[in-house]
Amino acid sequence: MMGRSLRNTTFRKAKGSSPYNPAMHIVIIEDDTGLGPALIAALKAEGMSSLWLRRLVDVPPLEDLHADCVLLDLSLPDGEGLSLLRRWRQRGSALPVIVLTARSALEDRLAGLDGGADDYLVKPFAMAELLSRIWAVVRRSARQADEFWRAGKLCLSPRAHQAWLDGHELELSPREFQLLCELAREPGKAVAKRALASRMDPLGDPLDNATIEVHLSNLRRKIGPARVRTIRGVGYLLETGDPE
Repeated sequence: MMGRSLRNTTFRKAKGSSPYNPAMHIVIIEDDTGLGPALIAALKAEGMSSLWLRRLVDVPPLEDLHADCVLLDLSLPDGEGLSLLRRWRQRGSALPVIVLTARSALEDRLAGLDGGADDYLVKPFAMAELLSRIWAVVRRSARQADEFWRAGKLCLSPRAHQAWLDGHELELSPREFQLLCELAREPGKAVAKRALASRMDPLGDPLDNATIEVHLSNLRRKIGPARVRTIRGVGYLLETGDPE
């Protein structure tokens, strides 16, 4: 019944959603001054926040990136994007990366994919295709089969900014939905408080614990308190099944 109700749902952005409380944050590493602003505008229209960097030297340390996906050019003014990607993979990072490049030769595509890229898109490209590819790699990173992310009877669509419990739509604030998305990336695994604090406001100062606790309390009230477990000294865990 839930699957049927979701298929019949007309998707819309959640009331009050804005790029300042996004469900996804994208880092753009691209030196093209024409493409960069176009990417920012397209991502904003999709309800995503973004950070545009034009040089490798501007890229923060991996642990401070707090991105859901990286769009990476291969040819940058101060080096090769592929070298950065290989360093990330050598460190064990599974951060989704889509290569954006004018290099269309087969050997370049193979080098990019073998070097750790999750996807490879040749310029020029359709913005709609890029957006779909972003959602696809983020979905795979969260180990979800389709655009509906599920944890027991709880279901959400990050792209539509909507969530359901047992087939009934939930009325969540932008911050509550954002918090649910962060927990749903790794259901059944504890998410550290510090990581939540940074990921919920990737372009500003980390949220303080009190603010997170307020949003978490409101979220628990709407989805059931037992669905989000507190792991003392660590953080919070979204249960993969349904509470008894």
